[in-house]
Amino acid sequence: MVVDYEYRAPIARIWLNRPGRLNAVVPALVDGLLAALHRAEVDGARTVLLAGRGRAFCSGHDLKEPPAGDDLPQVRARIDRIQEVTRRIRGYPGAVLAAVHGYALGAGCEFALACDVVVASEDAEFGFPEVGVGLSVTGGVSRLLPHLVGLAKARELLLFGERVSAAEALRIGLVGKLAPAGGHEQVAGELAAVLAGRPPVALQLARRALDLGLDGTLAQALTIEVDHALLTTRSGEHAGPRTEFSDGH
Repeated sequence: MVVDYEYRAPIARIWLNRPGRLNAVVPALVDGLLAALHRAEVDGARTVLLAGRGRAFCSGHDLKEPPAGDDLPQVRARIDRIQEVTRRIRGYPGAVLAAVHGYALGAGCEFALACDVVVASEDAEFGFPEVGVGLSVTGGVSRLLPHLVGLAKARELLLFGERVSAAEALRIGLVGKLAPAGGHEQVAGELAAVLAGRPPVALQLARRALDLGLDGTLAQALTIEVDHALLTTRSGEHAGPRTEFSDGH
């Protein structure tokens, strides 16, 4: 299993579980994550906590996997499947929290930023290496990131792809809480318990109200990202650096 699931009412916990590859994203991991989110909703979990097994939360797409090919309908379907994670998290009836340690890069950072609250261990590192390896961002981050850190900082993070420490991520508003090294799941669990105790309708309405400023154009952002992903697939730019960045860090 590349995704682990546990439900202890009222909280569902989901772990990305490819520790040998720093939880790098492959289709099976995306499918497992979507299935776990659906299961949490069926179970009636009031809050969901998303974390990673091993040494990292998620190091981004697994560039050691064989190329998926450049058939555009297949590429579109693959990107849409990844973006469904953002849709599912944003549309979840209760709050979704990310407990991040180690690397949260590329798609991994996008998974985290889709959540309502991000708790970062002091050893966490965030970043968007896509431009440097000839790829494009997904998961609605082109819309979500500027709202978190401002447009100028978002440009810097995406264009240069430099990694951001947990302390810096807290300072610029990329994450909401900082936890001692190794304590990220405990802190996130405590916050999840607090939110699980909130009146569910009020909590859902509060989340929806906050998203109204985003959701009107988030769908447009997702569509644009698919188009960009198709363009980068056809450009061939992602082929050259594959070996250099194959470990996701």
